Amino acid sequence: MSKVALVTGGTRGIGASICLAMKNAGYTVAANFAGNEEAAARFTEETGIKTFKWSVADYDACVAGIAQVEADLGPIDILVNNAGITRDAPFHKMTRDQWKEVIDTNLSGVFNMTHPLWSGMRERKFGRIINISSINGQKGQFAQANYSAAKAGDLGFTKALAQEGARAGITVNAVCPGYIATEMVMAVPEKVRESIIGQIPVGRLGEPEEIARCVVFLASDDAGFVTGSTITANGGQYFI
Repeated sequence: MSKVALVTGGTRGIGASICLAMKNAGYTVAANFAGNEEAAARFTEETGIKTFKWSVADYDACVAGIAQVEADLGPIDILVNNAGITRDAPFHKMTRDQWKEVIDTNLSGVFNMTHPLWSGMRERKFGRIINISSINGQKGQFAQANYSAAKAGDLGFTKALAQEGARAGITVNAVCPGYIATEMVMAVPEKVRESIIGQIPVGRLGEPEEIARCVVFLASDDAGFVTGSTITANGGQYFI
């Protein structure tokens, strides 16, 4: 019986590539999404991957959503915390709502998804938690105090929880993508995109599939001795 993987924010962008790569690697995959039902329906039609709608910012919704996934597919062995939002603004213009929305989804959402699964993984003596952070959680970014703080918090969460999970057979790792050729990045003005590429030593944007391959490795038995680690996949733009 194949292991079950749940990917949050799994129907578009990097999340969709992760879902497809996990499916191709032999996992049974569930994709969570928060809002775009049309995109989710199209994703399921194209891939055959089941989708489940709830907001990771809502703990009770996460508990209910996880229960539905497990009722449909079986116990979740692998969690990929990929869901994230941006509400960018220079700090002097940032509102409390912009701060809270990003923290609730990008940081508290990681807790909300991981916490309900933790006891089951401990009991089964196996689990893989993979948190998708960001280059901007490592180096910071202008007008992203909220996003950078949340993504940096994801890395602290990863390192702390890895120590708790190790003896229970649970690994906890992170991936920090740089600038990836997603729909969102490709929608920015060409001059801005060229400026970004000029800062990347390999001279191009990353591909979502390249991040997905990092996740597949961390989910695999081959990565059983890797925990508390961060894979930095940014084309050499930032070293840590």
